[in-house]
Amino acid sequence: MRVAGQSVKRKAPLCGGAFLLVFAAAAIGVGAATASAQTQPSKNSSAKSSTAKGSAAKPQTRRRAPVRRARGQTAPTAERIKEIQAALGKAGHYSGEPTGKWDANTVAALKQFQESKGMKPTGKLSARTLQELGFPSDTAGLAPPRKTAAADSGTSQ
Repeated sequence: MRVAGQSVKRKAPLCGGAFLLVFAAAAIGVGAATASAQTQPSKNSSAKSSTAKGSAAKPQTRRRAPVRRARGQTAPTAERIKEIQAALGKAGHYSGEPTGKWDANTVAALKQFQESKGMKPTGKLSARTLQELGFPSDTAGLAPPRKTAAADSGTSQ
């Protein structure tokens, strides 16, 4: 067989990747015997001897885990809760001084407010509830809400 102007002799029939290795080796000028010796390890070689002969092992570097953002809505801060309580107070649904804690009085006031606006009284903050309270959002209504696992397993009629 002739490859790139050189004759290459095959000692044994080659198949698959070994043939391609010999073919590529012959094309760049390496003899077939050398290429086939590289594909078939000798009986005397071991993992220790190959690393001891000069190929130093690479030091392993630690990969940092990617920083993941929490999905979904985060809990409001104490300052934001005070603002919500004050807005509920102006609407006549929250009495007392804003505490900044999401307690039973705040949930009850929010349920009353939601019911007065024709919403389902859940006692939970939603984009529409915040808009009705006077806290507009730049992103509310731009995309459909994402389904959560709780919503999928919840109330399906």
